[in-house]
Amino acid sequence: MASASSAPARPSIGQRIAATTPVFVAGAAVTLVFLMIVPVPTQVLDALLTLNITGALVIIGTSLYAENALSFSVFPTLLLIVTLFRLALNITATRAILTNGYAGEVIQFFGQVVIGGNYAVGFVIFLILVVIQFVVITNGAGRVAEVAARFTLDAMPGKQLAIDADLNAGLITEADARQRRKDIQRSADFYGAMDGASKFVRGDAIAAVIIVAINIIGGFIIGVVQLHYTLLQSLSTFTLLTVGEGIVTQVPALLISTATGIIVTRAAAESDFGGELTKQLNSQPLAILIAAVMTGVFGIVGLARFFMLPMSALLFFYYFSRRRAASPAVQAAAAAAKAAATAKNAPAKPAESVVPLLSYDPMELEIGFGLIPLVDVNQGGDLLERVTLIRRQAARELGIVMPPIRVRDNLQLKPSAYSVKIYGLEVAQAEVMVSRLLAMNPGTATQPLDGIATKEPAFGLPALWIPESLRSEAEMAGYTVIDPTSVIATHLTELIRSHAPDLLGRQETSALLDNIKTHYPVVVEELVPGLLSVGEVQRVLQNLLRERIPIRNLVLILETMADAARNSKDIDFLTERVRAALARHISSEYAEEGLLSVITVDPRLEALLAEAVRRGEDAYALLDPATISRVYSSLSRQISIAQNAGLQPIVLASPSVRLALKRLTERAAPNLVVLSYSEIAPGLRVESIGQVSATDETSSAPMGSGV
Repeated sequence: MASASSAPARPSIGQRIAATTPVFVAGAAVTLVFLMIVPVPTQVLDALLTLNITGALVIIGTSLYAENALSFSVFPTLLLIVTLFRLALNITATRAILTNGYAGEVIQFFGQVVIGGNYAVGFVIFLILVVIQFVVITNGAGRVAEVAARFTLDAMPGKQLAIDADLNAGLITEADARQRRKDIQRSADFYGAMDGASKFVRGDAIAAVIIVAINIIGGFIIGVVQLHYTLLQSLSTFTLLTVGEGIVTQVPALLISTATGIIVTRAAAESDFGGELTKQLNSQPLAILIAAVMTGVFGIVGLARFFMLPMSALLFFYYFSRRRAASPAVQAAAAAAKAAATAKNAPAKPAESVVPLLSYDPMELEIGFGLIPLVDVNQGGDLLERVTLIRRQAARELGIVMPPIRVRDNLQLKPSAYSVKIYGLEVAQAEVMVSRLLAMNPGTATQPLDGIATKEPAFGLPALWIPESLRSEAEMAGYTVIDPTSVIATHLTELIRSHAPDLLGRQETSALLDNIKTHYPVVVEELVPGLLSVGEVQRVLQNLLRERIPIRNLVLILETMADAARNSKDIDFLTERVRAALARHISSEYAEEGLLSVITVDPRLEALLAEAVRRGEDAYALLDPATISRVYSSLSRQISIAQNAGLQPIVLASPSVRLALKRLTERAAPNLVVLSYSEIAPGLRVESIGQVSATDETSSAPMGSGV
């Protein structure tokens, strides 16, 4: 038998009420419709009118104690419901007045006691309440809600960028950032809803005047025609009840309107309205002193002396008591006592960690203030989406998983400038014009364009910034037209390709190996850690990426490294073996329609480079400066010939000297593609368009040697 302690705990009364509240609210909303159609007893009407007044008091109290608008975010919907409830009570009370000439004790009390049985006075009071609600409170609250909604929407991009800046600086966590973004969205939704909900209150005030007028006229006619009252008796009875009913519904309406104004004007608050009021009034003791002096003067000259003089004395007493409390000695003693109590009760505060300040984001994109529209989705910006696509493109083309690219604003940059950083170091900076398009001449343009001369940031090509209106003209003239977002995206893509080796660390390499291991565990287990370490695998992959060879076929790369590592663990040797294994991938990258146009190498230059490789020396140590200069000169001529023919310069050398030639030429042409014969796929046609040599083309003398 189960023990008593294992029995489930009974829910508290508050929990049971909270569980049934949604059902009750749904039922009450449906009941409002029936109130407009079905007659109810006067006792039920009295209960509903009492509930209306009580609910209005609760709502205005909640508004006063709300720290900000979002703490009472349900208010717009609640405003609609209570307005509908009040209109339903108007219809129900009207039915009771016109049918029976009696509408319960609540309306009778307001008609007889509150307005003293004088329907003329009651009608005036009713009109005053309507004017106060409609002209003063509702009109002002509606205007505040409209302006607040507009300003909140305009401020959203800046607030979101501020959240991103705090997140990137490590001041807040990811969860805090999500919550702040959610609060910003909720704030915009709230003020937008309040802008529309304030119209309900205004319409309710207009409806109240119309209903009272209809009730007075209709009641007068019913009293005379159907109930056979005298003219004076009918006017007195129905007007008194109608005005009483109008006042009993307008008092809660006035409270709800006041609550509306309080909610939409709550801004920059740190506590409830009462606490803020006390704190801010007490912050200006001089204002209290001025009020005390003026009320004293009014009392002395005879203006309500028995009230002004005591009030003046009370203000003087309050001023001097506040001044004494604000004295430095008292404040120091209070602060010391509070600090002692806090130190006694509070646990020891741990030392602040500065470790998060040591980390860098792998890649950052900082933008000037003028480029925010490219990021802001509300203004049509899609740069963040393009950055996501760039990461996917890097995975597809290069085979690496790019870490997230942080996008943040930097007020130190020019408004139209952006900067790209890798591990905190700037690798590129450029400018774009948000309101213009970049037009580049690919060599087929037929006419000049008016624009601002510039250089395309990714490749340094000459270009023009042209207005949107010239887009069609530029495209018809043969120009390539690019929008600012595409300019930045292209630049980022090219920077990722150029700096891919820097972005592939040991941790990223380990993640790639773990991914391969899930499908090809034998390949990874054979290589790491038995033959090579993760660091050695990383260096081989970096060598491939440095020459822009994709590493997507990682299984083939790892299998080749496992075979070659049994002979040597030299990183250059392993890299060349992997390149030979990737021959089809490399050839397909540079060949066009089965033809590869290349620049060959003079056999005498290859012999010198082969001697350097055999000795294990650097080609720079083996060749004298004059020979190197002639190699550079010859290479420059051949590159120009290839580019003028519309071809990509590709140098083809023997496998034994490919790496030495690449290192010799990378200073003069860092992006030059140097392939070996072993990297040419079978069946591929090769065409020579020139030759690199170390001899002076104007002389037949043999080339010099530094041996």
